Amino acid sequence: MKKLREIVGYVLGGLMFVLLIPTLMWLASGRPHLGDIPVWRIVITVLLAVLGIALSVWSIVYMRRKGNGNPMDAFGHEVAPRTRHLMTDGPYRLSRNPMLTGSFVYYVGVCVCLWTWQALLVFVAFIAIMLLQIRSEEKRLLRDFGAEYEEYCQRTGRFWPKG
Repeated sequence: MKKLREIVGYVLGGLMFVLLIPTLMWLASGRPHLGDIPVWRIVITVLLAVLGIALSVWSIVYMRRKGNGNPMDAFGHEVAPRTRHLMTDGPYRLSRNPMLTGSFVYYVGVCVCLWTWQALLVFVAFIAIMLLQIRSEEKRLLRDFGAEYEEYCQRTGRFWPKG
């Protein structure tokens, strides 16, 4: 039963990030006809989508294999088993939140595709919600890992690599 719950969590999370948010962006944009998108925007969209999804999937697979769990809590609710040690290597050496960074890159691609202020507004709202989620998650990580997490924060950016 626990394994099923974990699988359902990953599937629902994937559907939300890959389909639901872009669909909301499309709907908010007035449901534009996707066949009218210029080729240059399609190329940029595909590149950003592939890069973003690849980073997110790498992060999830790496966390699952190396950490035997998942770092994400949905506002205090454990979505999948938590890792027993702080992940600071693999994609986590680049960013403390590489799954979200990948999602952000993907959504920038969606914004380029749709090319509307409404899509951008949905993206900004998503960022705001995720920042609240991250603050909650960071408090838990600080409680769980203490000084090790503080040191990790000093050398690794929240979303992007530090200098």
